[in-house]
Formats: sequence, structure tokens, C-alpha cells
Amino acid sequence: MPSFIGAIDQGTSSTRFLVFDHEGKVVTFHHEEVKQHFPQAGWVEHDPMDILNSVLVCIEETMKKMKAMGYSPEDIKGVGITNQRETTLVWDSETGKPLYNAIVWSDTRTKHTVKKFIESHPGHSTDFYRSISGLPVSTYFSAFKVHWLLHKVPAVKDAAEAGTLRIGTVDTWLIYNLTGGVNGGLFITDVTNASRTMFMDINKLEWSDELCNAFGVSKSFLPNIVSSSEIYGEFTTSLLKGVPISGCLGDQQAALVGQKCFNIGDVKNTYGTGCSMLMNTGNEAIQSTHGLMTTVAYQFGKDAKPCYALEGSIAVAGAAVRWLRDNFGIISGSHELDELAAKVEDNGGVYFVTAFSGLFAPYWKSGSRGAILGLTQYANKHHLARATYESTCFQTFAILNAMRRDSGQEINVIKADGGLSKSQLCMQFQSDIVGVRVERPEMKETTALGAAFAAGLAVGFWKEIGDLTGINNDHIHCYSPSMDTATRDKQINDWERAVERSSEWLPHEDSSAEDSD
Repeated sequence: MPSFIGAIDQGTSSTRFLVFDHEGKVVTFHHEEVKQHFPQAGWVEHDPMDILNSVLVCIEETMKKMKAMGYSPEDIKGVGITNQRETTLVWDSETGKPLYNAIVWSDTRTKHTVKKFIESHPGHSTDFYRSISGLPVSTYFSAFKVHWLLHKVPAVKDAAEAGTLRIGTVDTWLIYNLTGGVNGGLFITDVTNASRTMFMDINKLEWSDELCNAFGVSKSFLPNIVSSSEIYGEFTTSLLKGVPISGCLGDQQAALVGQKCFNIGDVKNTYGTGCSMLMNTGNEAIQSTHGLMTTVAYQFGKDAKPCYALEGSIAVAGAAVRWLRDNFGIISGSHELDELAAKVEDNGGVYFVTAFSGLFAPYWKSGSRGAILGLTQYANKHHLARATYESTCFQTFAILNAMRRDSGQEINVIKADGGLSKSQLCMQFQSDIVGVRVERPEMKETTALGAAFAAGLAVGFWKEIGDLTGINNDHIHCYSPSMDTATRDKQINDWERAVERSSEWLPHEDSSAEDSD
């Protein structure tokens, strides 16, 4: 009988459960949207139960489809999990119930706390945190979200004092509940997710005493760190009861694996709600001096050496398309953006800095806010549509340049995936502005495929990494640079001027009581 590998893909705006065959093709799947909550400006939250329930619904509906095709749960040999990273959850170990909503990775409520935290720890420069965690000091990562929860939510503080507090990213929350919850559920996270918390020592792959102490967090509240590919346990719930959970990767690392970036210098860029670009640096954790992050790319087996990556993240990519749809009503769906943008040959001098919650790598400007510049009476919605695509491409150019400087590697290809990568116009402009080839596989589910790879390797569905090289190679779409150098340089210069004008929009005195210590 045929056998399969499953993958849970829990993202910022939706959840999916997909089933892959041995050739890496999607057999079937189900998709559920996940509601985001915006209780205040700059705040972004999820209901933890919504996240869990969306996973259970996706599994149930997918397995119904599998049954209709003549297959059973026993035909699924393992399941991998990939998830939105940095999003932080807290719950009580005695009840298993959430103590607060999940604080999403893009949430900026701690922007003033970050500044105060550094000022109150004079012996710890930003280099101190980066040298241990590989990460810059930012609202982006879990540590400051945990700091806020401990100081602002009485239930969290009480659980900490009682010793029943549990802190985790989305993978930890899901695995805990899918393997039993309060009835013996596993309390684990993999190295890729742990490397995004700002609590882990990037070289030792263990929770750092220095970092935990700096944030006032007991290591007993944090999950055990495991590799990205091993049999952790089995489902105790849903139609997958008894099936092994055998892979776990943060979504961007999963996309790196799904794109088969297994060689030093390989680069992938995922154009999702946000955008994240990773470059494989092998077994060496390179500390960035150009505004990038050092992260764990994957670790295939608990005794295997970890593979590291340099990463640059863009806060707003596909989210800008949704903003045009939901907030302005310019489009009714993402497909219309392509139609609008294609009606003009260039951006008409319009630049859209999508800094809705500040700018991430390599700028790290938390005080920036969104800005549309260069408007004239000539400009119209077609130019704005084009500028929306181009914003992500310009930010990708900045990250690519930083990677070249940090690694000393020449980069010749960007492997693209994610929603925006389906736009030929966007991908062609991306190739033009970075000056390298862009490749996009026809099968777009590379993030879920990466989780499936990790799970499949652990259970012997695929024997070794070499078995993966022939998967998802059909119908690769290639885009080569065609823009002349003068045009390219001018547009890059104009973009950088636009970024500068959007910088420090928030006045320095703009602080709020809810963010004060």
C-alpha cells in the first residue's frame, strides 16, 4: 500500500494540513483562516485555542478526503510541524489553559521597553545579546514579549510564582496539546524555534543562564530543546491518534529545507505575510555586522551537527496586499494587484515604504512608519499597486547585500516561494533590482514540504538528504535580470531616500502607560 507524510503548516493568517507522497507531491490538504486581533495600535494577537482548533479541523477535513480516496491514518508514517516563529504563548501546567492571547511576532507593544531594558542593564550592550543569541535587540523576538507578560498580566505573574507557568512558541503549544496536554503532553521545542526566542545560546543549543537571568525567566518555564528531525511522540487526539510527530521547523527554516538549500551559500526568500530570506552558512554560526540575524537552519537528528543560516526579515510583504484590500478597498483579491500593476511600465516615481510596525533587517528602525512618497497628479492606483510589490523587492535587495558582506559569498540565485512569488511581475522586478536569477518551483508548498522532509527523514520515509534532491524539480520558473544598471541604481537610491524619510516617524516622547515598567 502507498504511504505518506503529513505536515501541519500553522502560519500567521492561516493553518493547513497537507499530505505528501514519496515524490513530494501534495495528495490532498485542508485550509483554515486564523483570525488576528488588534486590540491597540501596534498590538497583534491570536487566541491560542483558535490556533489549536484550526489545526484539529484541518486534520479532520484532510483525513476525510484521504478516506474518500481509499486511504487510512495508518498510511501516514509521520507528521512534521512548521509554524509562525517568535509568536509567544503562555499557559498553566495544571490546567493546560492559556493565560493570555498569543502575542504575534509582528507585535510592537514592547518598543519602549526594549529601549528601557538596555538602559537598565548598562553592563549588557546590544552586542552582549547578539553574541549569545545571534539576534539583535528587538520587539520581534519572544524574550521581550515574555518580559511584558510577566510584568503586565497578573495571571502570568501568579503562575510564575506558583511554578506552573509554561512558555512556548506555536510549535510547543501544538505538540503539547496534540500529545496529551495536561495528561502527559510533551513540552518541547526544536532548535530552529528556540533560536528565535532570544533565550537560547546559539552555539551551545541550550537555554542561556545569562539571557534567562537578564529577562527574569526561570529555565523551568521553558520547553526542552530537541532536534528538528526525530520521533518526539505520538498523536493522542484527532484522527491521527498513534501517528508519530517526527519533524519540527520554524516556517522560514522549513522553507529553506523545502527549497533544498543544503549547500553553503544557498539562499531562499519566502514572500508571505512578512518576508524572510535565509542563507545557508553550514556548521558555522556567522555573527552579522550588517544588521542580519544568526539562526539555526536545521538539525537532522539529536546527534547531528546543526546547520546555521544568516537571516534577514521584512515585517510587511503580502500583508501590504491585504492592507490595500481590507483598509482601502483598492482591490478585492491579490490577483487584482497584478492586473493593476501590469497596466503601467514603472512605478511613476511612487515608493511605498511598508513600515506599518517599523522596519526589520537590515535597517532595524522601530520608529519608522508606513509612507507613500513621490506622489504627483500623474500617479494613480496602478503606480501604487506596482510600488506595493516593489517595496518587498527593494527590502530584499538590502538584505542580499548584507548577506554578501557578512558571508563573503557571491550569491547567484534566489530560490523564491510564498504567495507574492506567484506574481511574474513581482519576481521579474526582484531579479532586476538584485541583479541575480530568481527561481520559483511550480509546487508552492515549500514550507510544508520542508516539515514533511524533516518528519520523513526521522521515520525512514526518505533515507537521507540525497533522496530529496530530485523532488519538486519540475516546472521551475526562472527570472533573469534585464534592467540596465543606470535605471537600477537610480531606483535603489530613490528607495533608500524614501526609507530615510519614513524613519523615526514616532516622536521620542511617544510612550504609553501600558508599555512602562
